[in-house]
Amino acid sequence: MRAFITGVSGFVGKWLSAHLAGCGDEVFSIDESVDVRNEGALREVLTQAAPEVVYHLAALTHVGRSFEDPITYLEVNTLGTYKLLEAARSLADPPKVILISSAEVYGLTCQKKGGEPITEQDPLLPATPYAFSKVAAEYGAMQQMYAYGLPVMLLRPFNHIGPGQGEAFVVSALAKRIAAAELSGEKSIPVGNLSAMRDFTDVRDVVSAYRMLAVAGKAGEAYNICSGKAVAISEIAQDLIRIADSDIELRQDESLLRPVDLPVLCGSSAKLREATSWEPVIGRDRTLSDVLAHWRERLSQGL
Repeated sequence: MRAFITGVSGFVGKWLSAHLAGCGDEVFSIDESVDVRNEGALREVLTQAAPEVVYHLAALTHVGRSFEDPITYLEVNTLGTYKLLEAARSLADPPKVILISSAEVYGLTCQKKGGEPITEQDPLLPATPYAFSKVAAEYGAMQQMYAYGLPVMLLRPFNHIGPGQGEAFVVSALAKRIAAAELSGEKSIPVGNLSAMRDFTDVRDVVSAYRMLAVAGKAGEAYNICSGKAVAISEIAQDLIRIADSDIELRQDESLLRPVDLPVLCGSSAKLREATSWEPVIGRDRTLSDVLAHWRERLSQGL
């Protein structure tokens, strides 16, 4: 299968590219110099690649930072997505477009359901500028399908984690602080809200689901990518300390708290499993061990 990836240099993009190549796919990607808001450049690279499927990952992804610059998030995540869709539709043989959205689109629905797993039929109630930008991108994708017949699919990953993830994300940040404390001899690390509960899946299982849906998923449908179980950040932090074999303590840092932080975000993957028979295969301890090992290696090298 000829596959094209936007955002290939990002955390998920690197893992997806490797996974697709391992499956025997021919993988093409957008040059880092090409802005996803540049429809002409997108059309040129897509024409050259002539893909059968486009995985659209390119986006601004840090939820907390979206409060600081919401307009840029809309420009990149919403307008950039629409221009990518327009470019894909312009091809002689338009490809299937796999739009990587986010579970954040459900927003306040999480509170209304009281922690019960969210399904794709639940309402979208975005609580952050990031989530709003993703909801708008989803509607743009559906408009392209309904009006022009462009085959698009909406994928809503919940929290995904793994080695190589940036320190702006909670699990990677905790692992980096623990690894740094080991080197420095510090006895405590700063933390934000540890009571929030999230549905975590290893990124390697996530990208496996992406390809399975590209093959077996149905155009026009949305699919949650998740484990179906919510875990408190406090439990993740204690797991990391246990795996590190450390007695590091956690101290609250007000500067690490978000203006809006959903108490529970947990999804149902029943629709995904029914379509593909997907099951996550990487356990949490392995994921956390790999993330911790990644930061230990980088910090030991002074990176």
